This record gives sequence, structure tokens and C-alpha cells, in this order.
Amino acid sequence: MALSAWALPALFLAVLGLLAWPLGRYLAALCDGRLPRWMQRVEAPLFRLAAVQPDVSMNWRSYALALLAFNALGALALYGLQRLQGLLPLNPAGMGAVAPDSAFNTAVSFVSNTNWQGYAGESTMSYLTQMLGLTVQNFLSAATGIAVAFALARGFAARGAGGVGNFWTDALRATLWLLLPLSLVLAVFFAGQGVIQNFDAYKSVATLEATAYQQPRLDAAGLPVKDSAGNPVLEDVASATQTLAMGPVASQEAIKMLGTNGGGFFNANSAHPYENPTALTNFVQMLAIFLIPAALCLAFGRVVGDPRQGWALLAAMAVLFALAVAAVVPAEQAGNPQFAALGVDQGASAWQSGGNMEGKEVRFGITASALFAAITTAASCGAVNAMHDSFTPLGGMVPMVLMQLGEVVFGGVGAGLYGMLVFAILAVFIAGLMIGRTPEYLGKKIGVYEMKLVSIAILVTPVLVLLGTAVAVMAEAGRVGVANPGAHGFSEILYALTSAANNNGSAFAGLSANTPFYNALLAAAMWLGRFAVIVPVLAIAGALAGQQRLPVTAGTLPTHGPLFVALLIGTVLLVGLLNYVPALALGPAVEHLMLWK
Repeated sequence: MALSAWALPALFLAVLGLLAWPLGRYLAALCDGRLPRWMQRVEAPLFRLAAVQPDVSMNWRSYALALLAFNALGALALYGLQRLQGLLPLNPAGMGAVAPDSAFNTAVSFVSNTNWQGYAGESTMSYLTQMLGLTVQNFLSAATGIAVAFALARGFAARGAGGVGNFWTDALRATLWLLLPLSLVLAVFFAGQGVIQNFDAYKSVATLEATAYQQPRLDAAGLPVKDSAGNPVLEDVASATQTLAMGPVASQEAIKMLGTNGGGFFNANSAHPYENPTALTNFVQMLAIFLIPAALCLAFGRVVGDPRQGWALLAAMAVLFALAVAAVVPAEQAGNPQFAALGVDQGASAWQSGGNMEGKEVRFGITASALFAAITTAASCGAVNAMHDSFTPLGGMVPMVLMQLGEVVFGGVGAGLYGMLVFAILAVFIAGLMIGRTPEYLGKKIGVYEMKLVSIAILVTPVLVLLGTAVAVMAEAGRVGVANPGAHGFSEILYALTSAANNNGSAFAGLSANTPFYNALLAAAMWLGRFAVIVPVLAIAGALAGQQRLPVTAGTLPTHGPLFVALLIGTVLLVGLLNYVPALALGPAVEHLMLWK
């Protein structure tokens, strides 16, 4: 990896640290309820309208029930909006009702913060559905993740109180005082850079091709028509105009990134020039994906009374992320060995980007595309500025592995923090076994009950991914959607289930997944991958909140130094990744070896 290729990731991490530090202080105040008077006066009527007592703390069961009910109602509302969009306003393109299975999949996808899209947004969703349905859930699903992270932080900070906070208070404050202001600023910036924001009808514009071109005529079966000599019959095709989709894109783009949602207004997602027009917007989008997850780590340290704890979590995430970038960028820069055997020049020069540029935007190049891929899959975002299906086998394996680690390398908004804390609890338990002491973390004993919940939270997603992949490979309805049989086709299925169960939403996209089979299978993986993890995490928060904090003694394992960071990284890699090694060997590993045969 050339020194110049390290410049962009290094700059990215430096700017991220500078922005995350003050935001972490603000998030800690938001978690603790230390708000200025004017903020309290603004939110007071909203609490009265909803009959919510903001200072009344819930136990973990009440918190979980409120969260589940809130998200279930959101899924029903989004499903109904898609099915009725043909009868509703703000639909200049005349979009009809979304098919039932696709509407169900999309409703679960956006509520679970996955934003998996088996459809092309510009040809499927009306402006009203995009704004009132998808964008609203982008805010609410992100607020749900932040609320769970706040509840777990309070569980560690509590001294026997038993409560973990108020879900309605947490969700409202995360939306009103964090996501909305940041999204407004970011949307204005994007609009200034050329991201469109309008309610215009789709436009028909003249293209650069002034004349018609010819293509083979097709019969009713879609096969080329041939003349008596067996030659294809050609016909003229007008190519002077093209339809360009319009819409309120900048506003959705902002929360798509800040909330680690990832659902694009357009099918091409952040590779589309209307969503991501310049190198500057690309850099800011990458920062927006990691900003809140990084800041939440620093906020956690302040909430528990020891900022070093937050820095330790952030350091572990940064090291794992750097390892991923150091793997994916050289893999893409190396190019395809089969092209090299044909004498194709794949070296970087003043005239070309070099490497594997298939599926990448020239305006971004190898480094920015590979870095974006690592960021969007390290966080549970799923936005893409390049086609992951076109990455080299090892380059495509890196995003897959980042998701399979449990989306804890920064991770989704809220989800990354509580996922990493689950691994931290497991790490101190392992350390306790090694030194023969009762494990404790931040003054809270980790007993049998907590470890059972940790095991459930960690094993949910591997079970969903591997079982779902097995079902899809065995079922005819699953195999029929594979366009590339063999190792790559297996990788496409494995990637899809990995993305769904870990609530990422990106795809290899070589898999035809917009079918009743995949819409149902992936929806189940998305829902369980989100809420079957959240419930045990909240149960852990409740168990910890009911304990008194133990004093630090000479035998207490320090959880803020380099030794613990190394232990945490090792736990994430060993426990999070080993579940998938056989599956990875059948997919990207075999495909990589096939390139060199």
C-alpha cells in the first residue's frame, strides 16, 4: 500500500477524532438529562401531549416493551404507506402500490436500521413515501439505537437503582436535539454542493448522442431476430433524450449517513452524482457515518465517570478499522491477475487510477472507494459509492468480515457501542477465568446471568446468517436468484444474509433478491438481527443497574489501558469471526484461489 494511499484514511481518522470529542461531551449531557432550560421548555409540551413523564425511569422490561411496540407500529405504518402510495399526493411519476412482499421487506428493513433495498428507489417510491415513510424511519431507527446505548451506559453508571431510563424521553431527545440539527446542517451543505432537493417532475433531457444507434431486434421471447443468412436484424433506436429522476434527495441523504441507515434515494446510492457529486461530499459522507458512533464511545466514558473507558473502546475500534483498510485498499489496487496475464496494464499512473476499477466511480478512485466500503460496513450503514460485487475476492471479503464481526467496529448509531460493550463484558469474563478472579467491569460483577445474556446477544446473528445461507443454498427459490453460480454466487448469498442479519443493508447485488422468497427470508433476518440482540442487551442493562458499584482494588483488572484494548480486539476477532471461517472458505477464499489457477 503506497504512502499516498494512507493519506486519505489518516486524514479521515484525524478529522473524525476532532469532531467526535466535543460531540461526545454533548451526548453525555443528553444521556444524563443535563439540558439547558430553553431545551426543556421546548420539549415540555411534547411530553405533555404524549402523556410522558420524562424523569420517570423504567425497568428494562418496560423499556424493551415500549421500544418493541414503537418499532412494530412504525413497520405497520410504513407498510401501509407503500401499499397506498398510488392514491396519495406527491407522486409526480405516478408510482403504483409496492408489491406486498417488497413492501413488507422494506418496512422491516427501514425500521430495523438496515435499509436493505430490493428495489430501485427512483422507479418504485413516490416523494411522499420517501419522505414520510423512509426518511422518518431513518430518524426513528437511529434514535432507537441511541436509546439502547444510553440505557446500557446508565446500567453501568447506576448504583443499585434498577432503572435504565425512559425510552420515550431518550428517543425524543435523540431525535430532537441530535439527529434533526445535525441533519439540517448536513442537508444544507449537500444542497450547496449539488445534491438535488426539489419536488419537480422527472425531466426529459437531451443526451450527448445526437444521432440514433442500432441494436438487434428481439422477438417476443427476447431472442435476436435473424435474416435468411443468419445475421441479426438491426433496428434504429432513438437516443436523443433521457429521463432524469428528481426529488428531495439532500434531506434524505443527510440522515441516511448520520443515522447509519444507508438507504439511497436512487438505485445507484452514493455512486449517483445527484447523491454524491464531488470528492468533498464523499469525504463528508464518510465522516457523517462514523461521527455519532465514535462520539457515543466518548460519551460512554463520561457517563460512567471515567473518560478513559470510552477512549479504550474507541481505540479498539480504530485499530480494527485500520486493519480492514490496510487489507481492502491493496486488494483493490493490485487488480485482477488474469488481466495481468493478458498483458493489461493495471498500474497506477498519471493517466489511469490503476488496479481494479470495475464498478467504481473514476471521480473517487481506488482509495476513496475502498475506504468508503470499509466505513459503510464497519458501521451498519450500507450506503455504497462502488459496487461491492465487482471488488476482488479478498477485497469483497473485507466488507463481509466487518459485518460478521457484529458491526462493532464503530458500528451503527448506538448499536456499535452496545455491541462492543457486550464483547467487553465477554473479554473481562475470559480474563477473570485466566487469572482466577470473579470478573467485573466498571465495578459491576459479571455473573452467570449476565454471561447467558451476552452469549445470546453474540450468537443471534451468526445463527441467522449461517442458517439463512444454508436455507437459501438448499432451496430452489434461493438458487434461482444467483446470476453467478459457483464460489461467487455462494458469496453473494452469504453477503446478503450477513448484511441483513447484521442490519447493514449493502449488497453484492449480483443476487436477484427482490422475490417473495428472499423478501421474507431477509426480513426475518433483519427483524431478529435487530431486536433479538436489543432485548438481551437491555436485560444486561437492567441486571447491571440493580448492582452496587464495587470499589477499585489492587486485584481489579484495568479496562482502560493497551492490555485491555488488545484483549478486546482479540475477543472480537476470535469469537466474532471464527463462526464464519468455514463459510468464508467456501466463498471468497476459494474464489481468490481460482484467480491464480
